[in-house]
Amino acid sequence: MAGKDSESTGRPEAEQGDVNTTPARRRYWERNLTGESKRWFEEDALHFLHQSLSTPVLNVIAKAEGARIEDLAGRRYLDMHGNGVHNTGFNHPAVVEAVRKQLDASLTFCPRRYTNIPAVRLAGKLAEIAPGDLNRVLFCPGGTDAIEMALKLAKLATGRFKTISFWDSFHGAGFGAASVGGEEHFHGGIGPLLPGAFHVEFPNYYRNPWGFTNPDDVDAECLRQIELVLRREPEMAAVIGEPVSADPVIPSKRYWEGVRDLCRRYGALLIFDEIIEGFGRTGKMFASEHYLTPDILVLGKSLGGGIIPLAGIVTREEFNTFGDRSIGHYTHEKNALSAAAGLAAIEVIERENLCAHAERLGARALERLREMAERHPLIGCVMGIGLHIGIDLVRDRKTKEKATREAEAVMFKCMGKGVAFKTINGNMITLRPALVITQEEMDGALDVIEEAIGEVERGLNF
Repeated sequence: MAGKDSESTGRPEAEQGDVNTTPARRRYWERNLTGESKRWFEEDALHFLHQSLSTPVLNVIAKAEGARIEDLAGRRYLDMHGNGVHNTGFNHPAVVEAVRKQLDASLTFCPRRYTNIPAVRLAGKLAEIAPGDLNRVLFCPGGTDAIEMALKLAKLATGRFKTISFWDSFHGAGFGAASVGGEEHFHGGIGPLLPGAFHVEFPNYYRNPWGFTNPDDVDAECLRQIELVLRREPEMAAVIGEPVSADPVIPSKRYWEGVRDLCRRYGALLIFDEIIEGFGRTGKMFASEHYLTPDILVLGKSLGGGIIPLAGIVTREEFNTFGDRSIGHYTHEKNALSAAAGLAAIEVIERENLCAHAERLGARALERLREMAERHPLIGCVMGIGLHIGIDLVRDRKTKEKATREAEAVMFKCMGKGVAFKTINGNMITLRPALVITQEEMDGALDVIEEAIGEVERGLNF
């Protein structure tokens, strides 16, 4: 009978992260979970529904501050992942103080049909700092919700229902977000999704299905795919994508300008998902500033300062024409506590010049990683922009065979030495530290990573 067994027998995909069912994961648990940590790990596994990539969990966290996390056993890790919420660092004192003051003001939840000063101030701040002429805001609790608000708005604005998005992309786990997402992992087994969700290839210059090595050829083929769908599917509401992918793959400016031109020609809107890349991650406040201004900008994760869940969209005045519809209508749409955290987080990014810091520190890290690649054949390619960095590990540089087991071994070895990160696509080490990370901390993390890569190259697996 379907659903009888507590665990699926299917093999989980690795696009979104390191899989929690591998032999290496079990070895990590055996070596690191004892005493109180083991007790709470088992309690978590007992009470939560088991699902790939989360429960059973990796470890039990007791504390998170700045760029670091600490487990129940007292081991501290420089966290180079943070689920993308920790741009201002975990529990930044200014964000904590703003939340505390809002709690003391006896205004946290705001019933729908009312507003409050923190929510208005945050919306005004986003209108001030958003690229181009984006100035109208809607808030919601999480990124998946924000994606679905953007989709709904695009469909209302165009009177159409079809979308183009990208294979291997992640836009959230909700029904609509999973429909435009490009990973079967999040929609397999649940039947029909949103109709009219078409997918094309993202312009990956290192890994593409055609074997092209010239970026111009990759751009041309990817744009050809988009135009083909737009021409043959005339009811297209929007093209939705991350300006820089989660790997990260960094398209050329020419590519995104080509996409925008196609959207204009065929009457579709352009939606940028900056849930990960927004708020300084790429060295600018928004990743779209490296390219162009979209019609709808989707924000989330670090918008809440790593303390309160918060997401939203920012769009143009011309789309403020659907007062007879409820595009968001979320219970916590104007939560004063969330808004206070969000405004404080933006002010920290501005006051501490974290965008410029990310740009400088990221450039130095990329330079060092590319030098590292010259010494280590396991490194096939290094990509990055700001503090959004990926290291593609390969078994053979000619064939580009993914070094999946090796990447997992490197990850667990690094955790044993106090550096935590996530793998994507099985073989890609992703480094997205808090933007408050220091040069010394970054240099130390890269030392640990190089040491682990060298050990794995010598056959010293985890």
